[in-house]
Amino acid sequence: MWGFEHYGMGWGMALVWLIPILLIALVVFYSIRGRDGKDGHTALDILKARYARGEIDREEFLKRRNDLTE
Repeated sequence: MWGFEHYGMGWGMALVWLIPILLIALVVFYSIRGRDGKDGHTALDILKARYARGEIDREEFLKRRNDLTE
């Protein structure tokens, strides 16, 4: 068997093509993975933010926090 070298494509040239293809695949993978609608906040984080903005009172906050942490 002759290998890549005899067809004008040595291992260096193979890496030149392989690295960009892998980088493109990683970008596509992470962009698709990031589209699932999750922004990285847990339910407790959202609850704390709502309490901090004054959308819910302390009693409601404590009740919902207990529900989430049980």
